[in-house]
Amino acid sequence: MLAKHRANILKLISALVVFTAWEIAGRVPVSFAFPTFFESVSAFWALLIDGTMFKAYAETLKPLVIGILISAFFGIGIGLFVGLSRGFDWLVSPIFIVMQTAPLAALIPLLVMAYGIGLTSKVFVVCIMAMPVIVLNTGGAVRNTPANLIEMGEAFLGSRRQVIMKIILPAAFPIIFAGLRLGVSAGFIGAILSELKITPTGVGDIITYSRSIADYPSMYAAIASIIILAVLFLNVLERVENKLLQGSRKPSALD
Repeated sequence: MLAKHRANILKLISALVVFTAWEIAGRVPVSFAFPTFFESVSAFWALLIDGTMFKAYAETLKPLVIGILISAFFGIGIGLFVGLSRGFDWLVSPIFIVMQTAPLAALIPLLVMAYGIGLTSKVFVVCIMAMPVIVLNTGGAVRNTPANLIEMGEAFLGSRRQVIMKIILPAAFPIIFAGLRLGVSAGFIGAILSELKITPTGVGDIITYSRSIADYPSMYAAIASIIILAVLFLNVLERVENKLLQGSRKPSALD
């Protein structure tokens, strides 16, 4: 029984260590602007009770969800072509490599000039952060499909479409999904960065306003809420991935 819940126990211990260190650092204090853990929790509950946190996330989740959906759809599609075509790979991959390595803060003023300070610019920031990871992971997964599996499909007279749908995609699926999780994580960063750099709305507005009035517990509560939401979202994706992979596994003769 203990072995079954070992991962959850270790996660709980890790969280307790972090929260204890946070409380100690706030009491020392390491800085006048660093609140204790319990002060931040109290501020978090206050933001929840008066509805501020819910209103903030209603704004923050708009560009995040739209950007992630666009990135997943086009990212996986482009990644498939990147993995299947060497010429397309040479043409497109450098663009996404540059997008992944370029400093995003330097690109935000260009997006604001082109699309203003509204939802469109924020969605673009999320896509710029999330899509390169999804494209490059998908392309690498498809490209590294074991050659013997492809040759076997062709030996059994499988069409190109059948080989892609029944051999390449199932083999690449775990890495594609891992890339999707990394893309979601990067999308969270992009959503918050856009609110801090373009126009203060949502959770970014709480962080900016709390810092301006020296309400540091509320500022840290908002930052912690982003981390918690991202972790929960990634855990949900991981569970979905496990379910899909279990459903795709066929019983073998050894089972």
